[in-house]
Amino acid sequence: MVFDGKLATCAGVSAGIDLALSRAARIAGEERAKAIQLMIEYDPDPPFDSGHTSSASRHTKVLANALLIRDAVGVSNMTAGSGLAWSRVIDRVRARRSRTRAR
Repeated sequence: MVFDGKLATCAGVSAGIDLALSRAARIAGEERAKAIQLMIEYDPDPPFDSGHTSSASRHTKVLANALLIRDAVGVSNMTAGSGLAWSRVIDRVRARRSRTRAR
């Protein structure tokens, strides 16, 4: 990871997760970043040793559970998101058909 003022960069999937956790720690604090790491069960070679319940502190487990409950997506949100995604797909198919018919 490379940090240069407001800019940060990295390469690779795990590095991206490491970068996100590092930025979360800078923005919201290390405890919050540890809780996020536990919530996504990230444990290959992470910046914090809290990627599994066997290694996370009790405080981190409590915070992760509280965040999961607070940020849980309701069924109505999921339905709206799915509806929007399908609307976009249908619009693209219709536009493609229109272009094909015009030729």
